[in-house]
Parts: sequence; structure tokens; C-alpha cells
Amino acid sequence: MGKFKLYNVDLKNLSPEVHEFEYLLENKFFVDIDGTEVQKGKVKVHLTVKRSSMMFEMNFQIEGVVVVPCDRCLDDMEIPIDTHNRLVVKFGKEYAEESDEVVVIPEEEGAINLAWFLYEFIALAVPMKHVHAPGKCNKAMSSKLKKHTARSSDETEDDFEDDMGGDDLALEDDGNASPADPRWDALKGLLENDNN
Repeated sequence: MGKFKLYNVDLKNLSPEVHEFEYLLENKFFVDIDGTEVQKGKVKVHLTVKRSSMMFEMNFQIEGVVVVPCDRCLDDMEIPIDTHNRLVVKFGKEYAEESDEVVVIPEEEGAINLAWFLYEFIALAVPMKHVHAPGKCNKAMSSKLKKHTARSSDETEDDFEDDMGGDDLALEDDGNASPADPRWDALKGLLENDNN
């Protein structure tokens, strides 16, 4: 963890008041941490640590931008990050995670390294689905995806282009929906019979 000495906070020697720390996490941080979710970014972290006896309340304000691959075309895309996180650190005999927000560290060590916690807070702030805005995906990859994507017999290429961010951003529901699959009609009939 020599690469992450900057993120060590010596809790044992903190006075019982509020202390503030600032970090700037750039590409090197994400490469060094070697996480799978985020490999690039520029994120500012403002940390306040409030000591009360043998407990430390840490509040993180994290803002910036991370770069992740688009789920659809695999090109890099920027995702804004703006999250608040809390971590409570207590002294004890050995290291333990009591919950997502409570960590016990050995009192004789008296320090905690925040590098992995910072990475986790950022990774958890990234949406599960990350795709470019409609029409912004890599055109070559979109056409290959379109060519190799399985579609049901009643779907048209236009339906797929709407999903891929074609020229039309949204289809209006004008009440002329395509006819339903007859199997669904049979199931709806069963449901209606149960309700009667």
C-alpha cells in the first residue's frame, strides 16, 4: 500500500474536534487501485473527520467525472459523480467491518488507509447502466451490434434503431400499438376468468 500513503489518516493523534482533508483522485489513482469498474477519472474529495472519544465520524463529499465504457458500443464515456458518504471508525482489538458504514481498526495501529473506501464510494456512485445519449454511440459498433442482435419476428429494424438512438428520439404512443401476441391474449383471458 506504499502507493496509497497519501490516503492514510492518523486517527490516534487527531484532537477531539473537526478536521478537514482534501484529495484529488486522477487517472493514476484509478490505475494503481486496479479496480474493475473505473480506470480513469478526475474526482475531488472533501473529507471531514469528527473525533469523539474513541470514535471517528467521517463524511465524504465526492464530486467529479469518471470514464467508463459504454455498455452498448464500448467507447469511453464520462459519467458525472456527486455523492455523499459516511464512515464511522472505532478503535478495537482487531480489524472488523461491523456494517457498510462502521469499521473497527486496531487501536495500536491508530490509522486507517482510505484509498479503497474512496474507490468503492466512487464505483457505487456509477449507474448500473451506462450508455451514450441517443445517437452518440460509435456508428460502426452500433451497425455491427444491429447486424448481430436477435429480434423477434414482429420487430422491425426501426424498432431497433429507436433503441440504439436512431434519428427519432422517442416514439409517441398514438394508440396504434402493434397487435399483441395471441399467446398473451390467451393468458389475459385466463386472468379475466379468475377475476369473475
